[in-house]
Amino acid sequence: MTKAIRIHAPGGPEVMRWEDVPTPEPGPGEVLVRHAAVGLNYIDVYFRTGLYKTPMPATPGMEASGTVLALGPGVTEFAVGDRVAYGTGAVGAYATERAVPVDRLVKLPDGIGFETAAAMMLQGMTAQYLVRRTHRVQKGETIVVHAAAGGVGLILCQWAKHIGASVIGVVSTEAKAELARAHGAEHVVVGHADLPAQVKRITGGAMVPVVYDSVGKDTFMGSLDCLAPLGLMVTYGNASGPVPPVEPALLAAKGSLYLTRPTLATYAAKRADLLATANDLFDVVKSGAVKIRVNQTFPLSDAAAAHIALESRKTTGSTVLIP
Repeated sequence: MTKAIRIHAPGGPEVMRWEDVPTPEPGPGEVLVRHAAVGLNYIDVYFRTGLYKTPMPATPGMEASGTVLALGPGVTEFAVGDRVAYGTGAVGAYATERAVPVDRLVKLPDGIGFETAAAMMLQGMTAQYLVRRTHRVQKGETIVVHAAAGGVGLILCQWAKHIGASVIGVVSTEAKAELARAHGAEHVVVGHADLPAQVKRITGGAMVPVVYDSVGKDTFMGSLDCLAPLGLMVTYGNASGPVPPVEPALLAAKGSLYLTRPTLATYAAKRADLLATANDLFDVVKSGAVKIRVNQTFPLSDAAAAHIALESRKTTGSTVLIP
């Protein structure tokens, strides 16, 4: 037997239970991984509450790192003992051991530890596609990053600065403002009530070519008003709730804007794209240009406390769960 967090019905953090489950047998094209660290992400909350549907009972979690214990039939790309990590695929990471499809798995390079890997696979690869593919951030641009002191936010700030862009980070507290500044945000706005006016002041009226918004409902309309004509609104999360339906004519009225709702699952669906995304992330982390901040750890068995901290905005940077 092994241990896992299981959810039998959607609800609050209290619905997550630490239970015995059968040790998985790796099938064809899978390996058995013993987790050393599991990443905590806001998408885990969406699955727990039922905003994102999954069959019950369910084990949440999208990313983890660990060691290969056993190989399923036909697996040649990995060996027992390999250090590995993943950040895409089906939910189920909140477990001590898991069978993982090899097409979702990457080998960890030397110099990247398990906790760092678990903290950065989903968030770091999300940041990679956002700044390199959804909108290819250019040197000299000014961009807006919401939740700039969060896991993805801190990586976005550092990566954009590394490219040569100027970041306007949006945070909820003064303490988080200091953290965002320390990680590359040239300008920081606390609260979003007057964000368009602040962006107008900072940019001298030019506004910005792209807004990265993981907050959702509460910030969406204000984010649109930060964009220059032909700007791109990237809504990639729903921390405050899902964005209501949008009339396409609104985008025309605000300057022929573009709107996208991207996911890592799409950007990393092809094995080649997954490897390219992960390798780009590994390179900027190993170079020191992007530092992964694991600012909180919780026992995996106490995942409920981690969810409470995340939802109450008490976390900064990345959080990992230790089996």
